[in-house]
Formats: sequence, structure tokens, C-alpha cells
Amino acid sequence: MPVDETQATIRECVKQLEQSEMQLAYLALLTRQGVKPLSRWEKPVTAAQLSLMQTMGLHTASVVRTVQSGHEVVETLFSTLQPYCDLYLERFDRTPIDKTLETVRLEGYLFGYPPCCVEAFFQQPYARNGLSKEDQQILFHWACSECRITPYGYPVTGTGMVFCWNGRFRVEVPTLPDVII
Repeated sequence: MPVDETQATIRECVKQLEQSEMQLAYLALLTRQGVKPLSRWEKPVTAAQLSLMQTMGLHTASVVRTVQSGHEVVETLFSTLQPYCDLYLERFDRTPIDKTLETVRLEGYLFGYPPCCVEAFFQQPYARNGLSKEDQQILFHWACSECRITPYGYPVTGTGMVFCWNGRFRVEVPTLPDVII
């Protein structure tokens, strides 16, 4: 498929995902554009949403985890690289959800989070970081207050998304359809 057709297909899939779940559309786009090596969605996903993500070129997988009460939770994984899904499946499928340092570090690596943010999150989850609620939601990771990576951002395409550090945090995000060149 030529690049223009591929981009048009991705754009249409994102548009359709937006209609049902804006955050899922955004996360799928970040993953498809290579900003995140692997993503995890912790809410139910429909067959239509899975199909759209696969049409975008994302590999998908479901993982069953358990919480302390024994209740099962289904997580949906997606990545442009099948080995990331395979590694997460191998390590976490049919296991209890835990927050050990080993788990937090591996998940942080797989999800593409800055190492300083992963370590800070383990020490004190959701610690104040000076970001607005809106800016924090855009990141899909909990930025640490001393992060030296997040301020330089995760460009989606060229200058499509810029995180600036000018004494404070600022985010510039184009609308989703404009992100894809």
C-alpha cells in the first residue's frame, strides 16, 4: 500500500476510534507513530475497535491478570512490534497484578516511559510534579518532578507534538487528524 493510502487509512481508523473512545484513539496513534513501543488498555475493547487498531498496523493481544480479590482483569495490548506484545504476554499473562520494582521497571521499559519517571513512580506513585491535569493526561505516564526527558517531548511526526520546558511545562498538540503527515 502506498504511503498516502496508508496514512489515509490510519487517519480514518483514528477518526472512527475517536467516535467511541478518544483516549484509545490517541493512545493507538501514539503507538502507531512509534512514540510508545507498547501500549496497554485496561478497559473493555470491542471487536470493531480491535479491528481498527489492526488495520492501523498494530499487533494486538489480550492478557488476563488477577487483582488481590482474585477477580480477573483483561488488558488489551497493542504495538507495531509483535515481540513487545509477546514479551508482555510471556511475563504477565495469568499472573496477579503487582507493583514490585522489577514489574514497574519492565512495564516502564515496554511502555517507553523515561527511566527517571519509572523510578520516581515506584518510590512515590502520583507524586506532585507541577503539571496540570490536562498536560499529565496527554503523557500516558506519570512524569517525575525532576524529569529531564519528558520536557523535550515525544515528537509524533516532525514537530507534530512538542513538550517545552521554559521554567514550566507547556504542551502543544495538534488535533488528531493533523498529526499524521
